[in-house]
Amino acid sequence: MRLPSAKDYVPATAAGRSFAVTSLINAIGTGLYLAGSAVFFVRSVGLTTAQVGLALAVSGVVGFLTTVPIGALADRFGAKPTLIVLQLWRAGGFVALAFAHGMVGFVAVSCCLAAAEAATQPMTQAVASATTEGTDRTRTMAIVRTVRNVGFSLGALLAAPLLAADSVWAYRGIVLGTAAAFVLSAGLLTRIRTATEAAVQKKVAPLTALRDFRDWRYLLLTALNGVLNLHTTILSVGISLWAIEATAVPAGFLPVLVLVNTVLSIVLQVPISRMVDRAGGAERTLRLSGFALTACCLALALSDAPTSAPVAGAVLLLAVLLLTFGEMWQAVGGWELSYDFAPEDRKGVYLSVFSLGGTGQRITGPALITSAVIAAGPLGWVALAAVFGLAGLLVTPVTRMLQPVPVPAEEVAS
Repeated sequence: MRLPSAKDYVPATAAGRSFAVTSLINAIGTGLYLAGSAVFFVRSVGLTTAQVGLALAVSGVVGFLTTVPIGALADRFGAKPTLIVLQLWRAGGFVALAFAHGMVGFVAVSCCLAAAEAATQPMTQAVASATTEGTDRTRTMAIVRTVRNVGFSLGALLAAPLLAADSVWAYRGIVLGTAAAFVLSAGLLTRIRTATEAAVQKKVAPLTALRDFRDWRYLLLTALNGVLNLHTTILSVGISLWAIEATAVPAGFLPVLVLVNTVLSIVLQVPISRMVDRAGGAERTLRLSGFALTACCLALALSDAPTSAPVAGAVLLLAVLLLTFGEMWQAVGGWELSYDFAPEDRKGVYLSVFSLGGTGQRITGPALITSAVIAAGPLGWVALAAVFGLAGLLVTPVTRMLQPVPVPAEEVAS
C-alpha cells in the first residue's frame, strides 16, 4: 500500500468536494452533541441513567422500523431531496430536544430523531455515490468517513467550554448548535449537482417496500455486515469495560486507545479504499475484516492474563490496532458490495435495507457485549472470535450467490 498524497484526500468531482464539506459540518454538529449528550440528558432533561438507556433502546427500534420506508420515499423523490429533508428534520428534532423535559417528552423526540438519523446513513451513501463516477465512489465515501472523524473531534473540542460552564443554557447551547449545523448542512446540499439525479427509480409505497422485500441473498449480506459492525460496540463499550474490569491497565490509558483508533482511521481509510479497485477487492476487504476482528477478540481474551500493566496495555493496543483495520476493511467492503448489488431502480430501498445491519447492531450490540461476552470472561471473547471468523468465511459464498448469472451466448443470439 503506497503512502497517500494530499490529492488522495480530495474527491475527484466538484460535487464530491462540496459533499465532503457538507459532511464535515454535519459531523461537527454530531460531535458537539455526542460530547455533551450524557450530561445534557441528566442535567437538562432530568432523566436517570436507566431512563436514558430505555428511551434510546425504544428510539433505536423506531429507527430500525422506519429506515426502509424512508428509503422507498427516496426512490420516489430522489436521494438528495430526501437527505435535505432528513437534515432539516434532524435540526427541528434537536430544537425540540433542547427544551424537552421528562421521560415522555424525551422518548417522543428521540423516536422522531431516530427515524431521521437511521435513514441518513443510506441516503448519505446514495448521494455521495451520485457525486462521483465509476471507481471513485468508494474513495469518496472513504474521504467522507475521514472528514467525519475529523468533524467529530472538532465538535467534541467545541463542546468543552460549554460543558465547563455547567448550566442548563450551556447544555441547550450544545443541542441548538447541533441543530444549526444540520440546517447549514441542508443548505449546502441544495447547491450540489449530482451525476445521477435523473435516473429512473421504481416507485414503491413505503410500507409495501418493507413488506415485499424478497431478496434473501442481499439480506444474508446485510446480516454478515451487521455482525462485522459489532466493532462499533466493541470500541465504544467493550474494550473500556473489559480493560477496567479484567486487566491491569489504569483507566487513564483508555483515551490513548481511542486516540490510536481515531488517528489511524483518519490517515488510512482513504488508502485502504483503493483495495476495491482490483477485481474481487470489495469481497476481499470484507473477508479480511472478519479475520482481523477474530484476531482482535483473541487478543482481548489474552489481555486479562498479564499482571503487568505495560504488558496488558500492549496487548490491548494490539487489539485496538486489529479492530481499527477490521473497521476500515468492513466500511470499504460494505460500501462497495451494498451499492454494486443494489438494483439501479431501487437504490434507496436496497441501501436502506443494508443499513439495517448496523442499526440492529446498535440496538442489540451493547447488551450482547456487556451481558454475554464480558460476563463470560475470556471464553466470551473466544466465542465472539469464532462468530467473526465464521462471518469472514461466509463472505465469499454469499457474494458469489449475489453475482448475476451469465447468459449463454446462444441465448443472446436467439
